[in-house]
Amino acid sequence: MRPHIAIIGSGPTAVYTAYYLLSQNRPLNITLYESQPEAGKGTPYHPRWNDASMLANIASIEIPPVNETLVAWLKRQPTARLARMGIDLVDIHDRAFYPRVTLGEYFHDQLKALAIAAPQKNHHVTIKTNNCVRDVQLQPDGSFTLMTGSELSPESYTHVVMATGHNLSLNTELRPGYFISPWPATALRTIGQCHIGIRGTSLSAIDAAVALAVARGTFRPEAGMLRYIPEPGTETFHITMMSRKGLLPEADFYHPIPYEKLHICTDAAIDNLIQTHGKNHLLDAVFALFKAELATCDPEYAMAIGLPGLTMEAFCPRYFANREQSDPFIWAAQNLAEAQANEQRQYTVAWRYAILRMHEPIGRAVRYLSAADHARFNRHFKHIFVDDYATVPHLSIQRLLALHEAGRLSVERLGENYTLDVSTPLGGAIVQSGGQQRHYPAFIDATGQRCLSAHDFPFPGLWESGLISKATMDGEEIGGIALDEYFRPHGATAPSQSLYCLSLPFLLAQFPFAQGITSSHDMGKVVAGHITAPPENIHCPKPHEKRVAN
Repeated sequence: MRPHIAIIGSGPTAVYTAYYLLSQNRPLNITLYESQPEAGKGTPYHPRWNDASMLANIASIEIPPVNETLVAWLKRQPTARLARMGIDLVDIHDRAFYPRVTLGEYFHDQLKALAIAAPQKNHHVTIKTNNCVRDVQLQPDGSFTLMTGSELSPESYTHVVMATGHNLSLNTELRPGYFISPWPATALRTIGQCHIGIRGTSLSAIDAAVALAVARGTFRPEAGMLRYIPEPGTETFHITMMSRKGLLPEADFYHPIPYEKLHICTDAAIDNLIQTHGKNHLLDAVFALFKAELATCDPEYAMAIGLPGLTMEAFCPRYFANREQSDPFIWAAQNLAEAQANEQRQYTVAWRYAILRMHEPIGRAVRYLSAADHARFNRHFKHIFVDDYATVPHLSIQRLLALHEAGRLSVERLGENYTLDVSTPLGGAIVQSGGQQRHYPAFIDATGQRCLSAHDFPFPGLWESGLISKATMDGEEIGGIALDEYFRPHGATAPSQSLYCLSLPFLLAQFPFAQGITSSHDMGKVVAGHITAPPENIHCPKPHEKRVAN
């Protein structure tokens, strides 16, 4: 029987899943369900959610091509369309960063092209827009039906891929003046001219700050610098970005793409540790590999920070020490100048590049840690990799520096013991930290997508069928739902043979680095490969077996 596959969602993860499914010779029927009027764009890149000024933090060269590269697609676009996206043809190159909405347009076009070309390989693709899936129900014959609106779909599906992406609400202003996320960006336009607090200092927080700034002024190049020119009547407009460490992200750094091979902390070495170490000792063994690789790649850096004598708990403070002791804007200006100079001469900082490459193999081990070590990893180790791979476009740093120079932006370090009161009758939020209390009439939580509880899983029919269970380690809930290495939900007895969850909020606890377009590509490839593999090649792991997806 010809497989009939439903993909819930149509953002980049769904697009890559469809791309790899359609690359197979076996004829398939694929139906994509999208709640928005247009398919392919995904929440992080959709104009409904994002301001045109918001930048993606992935360079063209890093985006895995679908039918064509992003640069090739951009170069064949009409001048008028490029202008609408704020892009000049002469600025298109493979290491450029583009607005989020540009990436949405790219994936939208790629999905359309996939659907048009599908019949050439005897595939059939249907894209159902304005179709919000409310539930998924398992039928007695093992197939699935979907509920959109109040009715079950007339079609039944042999496989279902849940690629619902970020979990955001259009009603982002949870209480007067308190916004639970910076999206949709249009919601921020209701904020008046006041002192605005933003929790977070990473790209999500920068998105919010820039969206607020461009609604009240203009960024303008002057004498080789970027200046912020506020409009009249905005004198009371000021932003305070805040986080526990009070650090700004670093500027994107030059490095070879595709990645050069690691020497010690390789996929194979991590897989060997998973197989041979008990879970209570796995994290320390992984950290030993990390130290050995870092010392091999950059021995001068290793000696400068005293790496040989550092435990995992001690490494994180040493990594951030110099930045924490510096003014965040002075550090940002110096780091930007260094990154620009290195890009000009194509020089790679070895220790940064080593950490960047190691996040992928080390991420393979997280699912196999003990509950105690999972907590240690989240508290002491994960942030190193996130800081390293979540660097931001140079223009983003320039905008922050311009806002600060104009007296419209500051950064506050909250420390570990701050309190946030969002139920104040004054509106906004009251932040108490370091013995001081400050009221922000408008407050935006911009800390990014969090892992959700299994109780938040949106399809009750799958719970009732026993296909879904809570993700646990040593009997302790860690957030999300239990998944195997092929992203199949694991019920009470075994993984489902034909259900896949690529919904970010429900897999982050087990796959902590599964964010961004490259992860969307990799996950889509794994799932498509598993769906189309010959039945005799599909291995269903027993609970005691430890395997990692390639």
